[in-house]
Amino acid sequence: MARLADIGTLPSGPTRSILDVPGVGVGHATIEYDDAAPPQGRGIARTGVTVIDPGGDCWASPVPAGVALINGAGELTARSQIDEWGVCETPIFLTSTMQVGRVYDAACRLLMSEQPAIGIDDVIIPAVGECDDSWLSDPRTMHVHDEHVAEAMSAARASVGSSDAPPLGAVGAGTGMVCFGWKGGIGSASRILPDGHTVGVLLLTNFGQWDRLTIDGVAVGAELGMPAHLQPPPAGSCLAVVITDAPIDHHGCERLARRVGLGLARSGSTAHHASGEIAIALATGLRAARGESSAVAPLHGRSFDPYFEAVVDATEEAVVSSLLAGRDVTGVGGRTVPALPINDVQRILEGHRA
Repeated sequence: MARLADIGTLPSGPTRSILDVPGVGVGHATIEYDDAAPPQGRGIARTGVTVIDPGGDCWASPVPAGVALINGAGELTARSQIDEWGVCETPIFLTSTMQVGRVYDAACRLLMSEQPAIGIDDVIIPAVGECDDSWLSDPRTMHVHDEHVAEAMSAARASVGSSDAPPLGAVGAGTGMVCFGWKGGIGSASRILPDGHTVGVLLLTNFGQWDRLTIDGVAVGAELGMPAHLQPPPAGSCLAVVITDAPIDHHGCERLARRVGLGLARSGSTAHHASGEIAIALATGLRAARGESSAVAPLHGRSFDPYFEAVVDATEEAVVSSLLAGRDVTGVGGRTVPALPINDVQRILEGHRA
């Protein structure tokens, strides 16, 4: 995958992804097939599941969390519980819009198998977010099954501590996504803070008008011109996950999540009427056993400033990384969404820097 120089002044972590946050894992299950229409076949699938696991047993040791809604034509389950309690009790599951129920059910079964107290001591509400991949994938067929959620979860657990970045672009939940008219999907970036903590961002990118694509301040989309295939696709959405190992409470996590909108705006997003721009931020530095409080003092005041900078810069870079990792994908109705022409992008960026 082509790489972009760090955006902003804070350095990236070694994998330049959310995996740089200690204990965090990312895994995908990619679902791609061409078959006859149901009931004889399975239809056309360009979809999948992505799991972001903050590590440990989230039900026994919930993670401080906060959600920010930039535009609400989308879904993130468990949002009202996070707003009320200030914690997230599950990993984050990403998929396509009409597969949310399937992933939710599968996540319940999977998490119950791991934690016998779920459903006995208390119930669980998995956090499942979505974007609409129906430009490339048949949404009328339920392509996701329990084994896909289990595959993505297993891959997430196996990735913890890896020195390699997770697969990005048209993988997992990102398989059928379109970003600024080019092939989008999963993007990620990280920043190391002066105090030694790490901020990681992972995006599911499915938004943007082709002529608004901006990379590090350069109006790349306008210079590239309209993609030849564009008809155009729907405005789309973006689901963002921010994780840090810093000691940040619920209110602080909400403040981090709101900064995602600034990073998306710098890349060219205007959060269309029909978009679901939703951000969830988690902070593992104040985790405690279920029902107990952490003895660590939370971050406060101007100490947040470098964290805000990290989220904004990493969000912008994660958008770009989802595009740089893209591949040509053909789906429903023979529609093809090409990968971003990286050589042309490099030429444009070099011309402006010169």
